[in-house]
Amino acid sequence: MSLKERLQQDWKDALKGKEKFKANVISMAKAAVLHAEKTDGSSLDDEQIVEILAKEVKQRKDAIEEFKKGNRQDLVDDTEKEIQILMNYLPQQLTQEEIFKIIKASADEVGANSIKDMGKLMSAVMPKFKGRADGKLVNKIVKEYLSR
Repeated sequence: MSLKERLQQDWKDALKGKEKFKANVISMAKAAVLHAEKTDGSSLDDEQIVEILAKEVKQRKDAIEEFKKGNRQDLVDDTEKEIQILMNYLPQQLTQEEIFKIIKASADEVGANSIKDMGKLMSAVMPKFKGRADGKLVNKIVKEYLSR
């Protein structure tokens, strides 16, 4: 079953189970995929859908920071629930240790050994983390690695 079909089936199941919150979150995800397909003019594969869902998760994580600044714990809680639902459609997230190992191997490949090589290293590692790790975390670990 493709990811798009899984989203559709889970949406139907949520509606049947009267899980309105979950149905709304999945509906928003489906809308983002549909919008991308209309913009692109073609059907998306699972990898492209994962990128879209990862972007949706990132937007929500950024929103949480703003909600915290505004003392809106209710919105923080709802947004965290949305993230949990969306994470079910993303590949297993890598641990910091796994990210570090990939960064170290990539640094050896491209010859990155100082903070000046950060751009070169980031462009080499980011495709390896698509949908599997948060970009901010990868950036932080790359900085730590190159600052040694």
